[in-house]
Amino acid sequence: MKIAVDAMGGDFAPAVVVEGAIRAAKEFGIHSILVGDKEQVRAELKKHGCADSRITVWHASEVVGMDESPAQAIRRKKDSSLRVCFDLVNNGEAAAVVSAGNSGAAMAAGIFLFKKIKGVDRPAIAVSVPTMKGQTVLLDVGGNVDCKPIHLAQFAVMGDTYARYALKKESPRVGLLSNGEEEAKGNELTKETNILLKKMSLNYIGNIEGRDIYRGDVDVVVADGFVGNVVLKLSEGLMEALVSMLKAEIMSSVPSKIGYMLARGAFSNLKKKIDYAEYGGAPLIGVDGVCIISHGRSNPKAMKNAILRARECVSARLNEHLREAFARSGDIGNVRESQPSHGGSEG
Repeated sequence: MKIAVDAMGGDFAPAVVVEGAIRAAKEFGIHSILVGDKEQVRAELKKHGCADSRITVWHASEVVGMDESPAQAIRRKKDSSLRVCFDLVNNGEAAAVVSAGNSGAAMAAGIFLFKKIKGVDRPAIAVSVPTMKGQTVLLDVGGNVDCKPIHLAQFAVMGDTYARYALKKESPRVGLLSNGEEEAKGNELTKETNILLKKMSLNYIGNIEGRDIYRGDVDVVVADGFVGNVVLKLSEGLMEALVSMLKAEIMSSVPSKIGYMLARGAFSNLKKKIDYAEYGGAPLIGVDGVCIISHGRSNPKAMKNAILRARECVSARLNEHLREAFARSGDIGNVRESQPSHGGSEG
């Protein structure tokens, strides 16, 4: 299995991307194809003294900028590092794509080049968030800011399948993110989605509030991309702020420093649990191919784990299970037929 890695994608490419691929090869034995400017990529490999046969370089002469129009970039820049990664998968040269570059372009490439799985109207970006009891899947986190109830119902099926096969959760508990647990709470979108999800053969536990996400009592959290992205960015900012405040408190007095030394192991374990780099990247679920979208600020550890996550999704045959889930799911057909004509916001 080879993973096509966009070597030019991200704020610190190609340096962190190349180092991440080297780590993935050394620690997990993963074969990567680094796609990008061959001179720059080879220069980075040389810095690390890397001659690992599990890492190859595929030249691409163009780069998709972070501020470019996603659809136009994919259509016009056919020799961009991102576009070539998807082409390598479609041509059978690689099994998955990993990119920390323009996430909108990665999503557009997934839809246009991998195509959508039958039954999926809108693919979603799913992230794994750390909780008190392990990992919880949150989707969508930015792919679709305007959704209808049918879209959220599909996200629920995608999240259930991902949690079941990639994260090995036997009967994932699915919750709908709202502003209260009561069925009367929520906006028009969540109220109608709640009605639809109750008709489906999922382990649906109903509405959940934002504070419930990190308790770990739910395995899949469903939201539209606008709300999901706000939750994700708020969580990232809160974690960074807490770490900074904690450091300031520790350094404020000698007793605090002594206390830190005694509890250093616990602090280290906590930092590892909340570090986004441990989770690598977010899979784009619903396209007929594996694509992992990483944070633009990814460091080498994050890229290493993103490559690992790509292999895990391929090994778990995630897309095969998704195709099966939508093919056998009379749920979705019934949901379509019963969906109120006035439901949801247009998008």
